[in-house]
Amino acid sequence: MTKHPAPPDADERRAVAPVICYPNDTLPKPDLAQYRAARDTADKIGEVLVPPRDARCFEVPAGHFFRITSVEGPQVGDLNLWNLNDLSERFYSGKTRALHGTHLTTGERMWSSFPRLRPMATIIEDTLEWYGIDQYGGSVHDVIGTRCDPYTGNLLSGTQYHHCCHSNLTRALADHLGISLAEAEPHVHDVLNVFMCTGFTRDTGQYFMKASPVRPGDYLEFFAEFGLLGNLSACPGGDCSAEHSSDEAACYPLLVEVFAPKEGALDGWKSPAPSGYDRSHGR
Repeated sequence: MTKHPAPPDADERRAVAPVICYPNDTLPKPDLAQYRAARDTADKIGEVLVPPRDARCFEVPAGHFFRITSVEGPQVGDLNLWNLNDLSERFYSGKTRALHGTHLTTGERMWSSFPRLRPMATIIEDTLEWYGIDQYGGSVHDVIGTRCDPYTGNLLSGTQYHHCCHSNLTRALADHLGISLAEAEPHVHDVLNVFMCTGFTRDTGQYFMKASPVRPGDYLEFFAEFGLLGNLSACPGGDCSAEHSSDEAACYPLLVEVFAPKEGALDGWKSPAPSGYDRSHGR
């Protein structure tokens, strides 16, 4: 293969300043003060314990809160979200990444798929917000990884591993909806990697993971902007310090709790409307 030499103006081309693709200063801003005030008096109405190397679904009514907590040991999770009443509206990790960045934290949102493109859930508390971006370019709660899956495992190493996050999410969704695995699998989508510490290497641009800073008691808490069906997998990689599809890694459960606001606590709030684009597409 021919190695192409750098042109004479290579340094000049590299020195061009970057431009943010989607400046987000005009995004509608969540009223975190109202959300947090409502959360302070909210009542717990349910919980789901997600077993290690498995997944579980949970439902969150509009205007309610849900919290994902690491319990027993450091553990990362893969989160899918859908409109509770319409699975065609689901979390859009790529657009969320374009709007907010590679990792999410307090005040940022999980956005839904086209054609609605609206906030699904707003992060109101993040006990790992202190982590920031480390010396390797790593941070937590990413929207760059897709989810560990059996197809990539088979491609790279010929394995038939069934407890990766993709398969966990597929089984859990099938069980929750009472449908077949074949019907459930197409609905499983790219995730929010809760508690996972990831980034891109500076030399090769490869996606990397490292031991998550999460500890028992750390949590990520959300406000449901409309009724949501959630699905969370406790990744078989545990804290993802070495592998992400493994029967050897130490794995722990994750706890999902749902909270209902007191009547009147969210006066004036309403679910966000779908995108205002007219969908004519130039015709």
